[in-house]
Amino acid sequence: MPQTKTYHHGDLRQALITAALSLMAETEVGSLSLREVARRAGVSHTAPYRHFADKEALLAAVAEAGFRAFGQCLEAAAMTTDDPLKRLTVIGQAYVRYALAHPVHYRVMFGSYDITDSDHPTLIEAAQRSYQVLLNAIVSGQSAGAIRPGEPQLLATTAWSLTHGLAMLLLENCLTQTLASDPEALTGAVSDLLISGLAAPQT
Repeated sequence: MPQTKTYHHGDLRQALITAALSLMAETEVGSLSLREVARRAGVSHTAPYRHFADKEALLAAVAEAGFRAFGQCLEAAAMTTDDPLKRLTVIGQAYVRYALAHPVHYRVMFGSYDITDSDHPTLIEAAQRSYQVLLNAIVSGQSAGAIRPGEPQLLATTAWSLTHGLAMLLLENCLTQTLASDPEALTGAVSDLLISGLAAPQT
């Protein structure tokens, strides 16, 4: 495959992240190397070390970029409605939509790779910010009396587990074609079932 120049002055870090994503779309993450990333980016094999000490640091940067974009998608979805229960549905739909649109990024974000959290605080901040969107939706829903009382983090984790599981089932093609044919509608239906359990009892 001919080497393609993708790097231009001032954008080396982003060029390397883009090259890593491109490579991981074609091969296993475990086989990724900084040398190959440099080749794909069209730079010298030593160039990645200006920004990344090793492959772990590069993967952390990829995950961080993914979480920042992911969090922005969830925040934008949450702002589209004032209805506390509807907000959970649109956040869930945005979650699955991002996973399907950016599968490589998504797998790195939630993959069990050798990324040491304490060494990458900005990654942790980005991941927590995306989770905070869901947690805020639970808390505000409880304040409005629309969501049942209880530990907000437990309720948020319940919603997260369901949505993440659905995203992975779709990514792994584990669902029937009938179910998988309309991910948006499927996520909405699944969210409605969850919400029926999270909704505050009617008095």
